[in-house]
Amino acid sequence: MTLTAPFELAASTAPAATAATAAADAAWQPVCPLDVLEPLWAEAALVHGEQVALVRLPSDEVLAVSHRDPQSEAYVMARGIVGSRNGIPTLASPLHKQVYELSTGRCLTDPDLRIRTFPVRVRDRVVEVLAA
Repeated sequence: MTLTAPFELAASTAPAATAATAAADAAWQPVCPLDVLEPLWAEAALVHGEQVALVRLPSDEVLAVSHRDPQSEAYVMARGIVGSRNGIPTLASPLHKQVYELSTGRCLTDPDLRIRTFPVRVRDRVVEVLAA
């Protein structure tokens, strides 16, 4: 499955936000309901024209990295292997098997490589990614 944003949200019954809050929230792109992401499985999403790989952890935390493999430059990271090293969530490239920390983007197998990370939040069980 590939997710494409913008995700349509149902009308909220919450009180209207202040102008400052609304401006800050505008930078967050709703992507999908949390429940469509399987734990420990990556999915590709298009967020403000950029391809990202979303990974839901068993704790319901969601992490996002670029879908672009830094080594091959192919858009394949959502097809990588989700795992962990010393309790730190990782994603291994499906092509060359470099292993990246999902929270920092640091490559554990090649110090010259790094994958871009994106801030993610879950609000009202909807996954949102901060626009670049």
